[in-house]
Amino acid sequence: MLGDIFAGNGVVIAPEQAGDRAQWDEITVALIAPPPEEGEGPGLNHVIDQATAAMRDTGDNLQMLQRQERTIDHNPAQTLKTRYREKSTGREWLEELVFIEGPQNEIYSVALKCAPEHLPRLEPAMKEVLASWRLPQPSTEPTPESAPSPAAPAASGGSPATHP
Repeated sequence: MLGDIFAGNGVVIAPEQAGDRAQWDEITVALIAPPPEEGEGPGLNHVIDQATAAMRDTGDNLQMLQRQERTIDHNPAQTLKTRYREKSTGREWLEELVFIEGPQNEIYSVALKCAPEHLPRLEPAMKEVLASWRLPQPSTEPTPESAPSPAAPAASGGSPATHP
């Protein structure tokens, strides 16, 4: 793990590699837009537009390889795959970004950033992250009015049942 990002709302992971960490292949998982206090939030298209603009600012020769709508853990999502050359280093990057809209209109991102020739080795890890993706479910604690009444004591005086 390389560290936390987005004020502790995300993490960057990468296999050990030689050279400057800024040039390492990596997978980032983060909550990038928390649930809005009011309204609907930025939405997937707006977040993708922002991500694309950021890549254009830092990279040359940006190529959109794929954009696809999909569903991740029963939530709407979009995949964006790009290739570009980083202006500051000249390094070629391939990025596969998946943006997932949660049930409260929050937006999560799962991103693979790697050298194009490393994609065949790293894409299975990205697919595993997406296949195991589960958002926390909203609390279903009963309200005091709907809470069941306490169970009556056992008549036999035996020990209460335990649950594993």
